[in-house]
Amino acid sequence: MSTLRQTADQIISASIQAVLPDEAVRRALKDFRPEGRVFLVAAGKAAWQMAHAAVSALGSVEDGVVVTKYDHVKGDIPGVRCYEAGHPVPDANSFAATEKALKLVHGLHPEDIVLFLLSGGGSALFEKPLISGEELQNITGQVLASGADIVEMNTIRKRLSGVKGGHFAQACAPAKVFSIVLSDILGDPLDMIASGPAVPDTSTCEQALAIAEKYHLTLSSAAKDLLQQETPKALGNVTTQITGSVRELCAAAAKASQALGYEPVILTDQLCCEAREAGSFLGSIARTHAGHGRKLAYIAGGETVVHLTGKGLGGRNQELALAAAPALSGLENCCVFSVGSDGTDGPTDAAGGYVDGQTENALCAAGMDVFLTLADNDAYHALQAVEGLIITGATGTNVNDVAVALVE
Repeated sequence: MSTLRQTADQIISASIQAVLPDEAVRRALKDFRPEGRVFLVAAGKAAWQMAHAAVSALGSVEDGVVVTKYDHVKGDIPGVRCYEAGHPVPDANSFAATEKALKLVHGLHPEDIVLFLLSGGGSALFEKPLISGEELQNITGQVLASGADIVEMNTIRKRLSGVKGGHFAQACAPAKVFSIVLSDILGDPLDMIASGPAVPDTSTCEQALAIAEKYHLTLSSAAKDLLQQETPKALGNVTTQITGSVRELCAAAAKASQALGYEPVILTDQLCCEAREAGSFLGSIARTHAGHGRKLAYIAGGETVVHLTGKGLGGRNQELALAAAPALSGLENCCVFSVGSDGTDGPTDAAGGYVDGQTENALCAAGMDVFLTLADNDAYHALQAVEGLIITGATGTNVNDVAVALVE
């Protein structure tokens, strides 16, 4: 393994360690003094980690339900039932686990408290469809393939759900809800994180209908009717505390880079373009500054999108990295890597991808063309062939992605 790759791995590890939710949850609960019974519901990719930290801090809860992604449950939590379900498309286990959570909060009293721990991925994992499960899965697949951003996606999903867009908080009433939210959306819009199950919805029916038209979504008459039904605009039983964000992830990457002798430059923590455009741009930046005698780390955080044009395997971070390879080609002292803080990138076992000046030649030697591979959205197999996959396993957090261009 090259020294540059080892450096990249060190930066990735340090960055993710800095944004794990354990300390953030403990901090949020520091002044939590419930007088009644506490029931815990956690949903999202970081749900197990957040629930584990919360129960450790509180000592115990009356009862609890955790819904997280497959392979993200890391052990038993006292008094809490843990379930794994589908992501990014909800499945039967998503629906069944959400019903367990709804049953848990049904019939509670005004003095009871629902401790609701929410993280990114909750839109798929925490779901009670108001249309058939099959149609919901189909619509989710359509939106994912369209290139719609996360806000557009969640504006649609809220109206097809019995728990999103504030409906879960309504189901908890008259009990109070204390919500701790780990943000995975740029700018931290509370009603969009995991589609806002316990937050009044700011989006409108008009916006939902415009998004459906923009991306030519195929919808049943029942789904179209739901898009025209307004979501809750006020909730009186919820207190929310937001913790963790992509800003912290970028700052952590900058700190880790600096500790390794690089001069960090945070380009943005609001990255929201096509993945391959971001990769090409970062690669070009590295090429411009290569050979100038300075060790530089250009950092961009956010969430890119992938417009599916092929049938390959990959994710937005892998696609971003691969798209940087042509700009780096032939350089001995530069690399670009991109990673999802949750440890998963698209429907793969990789967190992201790494490329350097040798990547494109290595792919050519293996009979692969970068541009054809990107057109087929098959970054996973290309990076796998040149040892460019970044595999961290589930991290227990989820605060967007970070991409870095290193110049030695």
